[in-house]
Amino acid sequence: MSEPTRPQKSPWRTMDWLFLVYLVIPFFQPIFSPENPPGEWLLAAGFVGAFLPVFVAGVLRPERSRLLAVLTTLLGVAGTPFNTGLSILFVYAAAFAASVETRRVALRWLAALTVILGVLGVVSLVPLPWRLWGLLPSLLFIWVIGFIQIEGSEKGREAAELRMRNARVEHLATVSERERIARDLHDLLGHSLTAVVVRAQLVRQLVPADPDKARTEAAEIEQIARNALSEVRSTLGGWRQASLDDELESARATLASMGVELTVHQDDALTLVGSVEHALALALREAVTNVARHARARTCHVRVGVENGELRLVVADDGRGGHAREGNGLAGIRERVTALGGTVDRTGTVGTTITIAVPAEVAL
Repeated sequence: MSEPTRPQKSPWRTMDWLFLVYLVIPFFQPIFSPENPPGEWLLAAGFVGAFLPVFVAGVLRPERSRLLAVLTTLLGVAGTPFNTGLSILFVYAAAFAASVETRRVALRWLAALTVILGVLGVVSLVPLPWRLWGLLPSLLFIWVIGFIQIEGSEKGREAAELRMRNARVEHLATVSERERIARDLHDLLGHSLTAVVVRAQLVRQLVPADPDKARTEAAEIEQIARNALSEVRSTLGGWRQASLDDELESARATLASMGVELTVHQDDALTLVGSVEHALALALREAVTNVARHARARTCHVRVGVENGELRLVVADDGRGGHAREGNGLAGIRERVTALGGTVDRTGTVGTTITIAVPAEVAL
């Protein structure tokens, strides 16, 4: 059984203070009593006055409704034997309890209040048939008002849970989008800044020996920086779609500036799904960036094609290899490819080889 939840808003507030009108019922007995003794009026006024703070607390502090239901029940038990109109307090108690309890517990409350009121009807000092006229409406309205409150409270709890679920979904979507932008920025800036650093080092070496070549490389640095800025803006707007062909050309230029020979084997007849090409292009960018930064390789081989029902991108170099811990870039590749139903495999025995496989039915 689920635990009752704290009410978001008091059910009493929907009709504000109009429920106080039912507190005139205890005064019916002294009004219609033939003797009309002052004690009857004092009794009714005393119990109604004692209940008013409880009612106000129910309006202002609905989270205390369970305690207020107990206090109201005690007032009803004390007053009903002498004034059956005070049995209306059991209806208030039913409303208090039903506003905070689960359906099962609320029904138990209604049943218990009915039994207590029945016992009080037996021991009441009010003569028949006036006793019945005071008790029967309350016995009926314990269940009528109780069921109304149960339904209203359940709807309120469901609405609160729905708001909470929607807030969680919105939060998760925001976190996911931030992670996506962070991955894309890492891939974009990691590659571009690596290219800038490498070419800047080359320019520094060329300035004294070949100024014309240095100027050409400086222009290339400027173009790389401009392209990176454009891609960052597009990424932040969610509009960028990386191209595998463009990344291959960029990889060739970056590796050539470092003296690394790039060979490419690509099936030109392939037409890739946009999301798959985007993921593979970013994966190629990250892999080439790692070759440029860490591999100390002389050659790099890239192969793109379909094998055994899978579209595979393989990037292999003859560098120093090793089994270093995966960085954020490779982790980002793995997340993207896994989301497409693919796999990422990395080996570092002889050089480093990264194999990315995506089911052909997804990629093509």
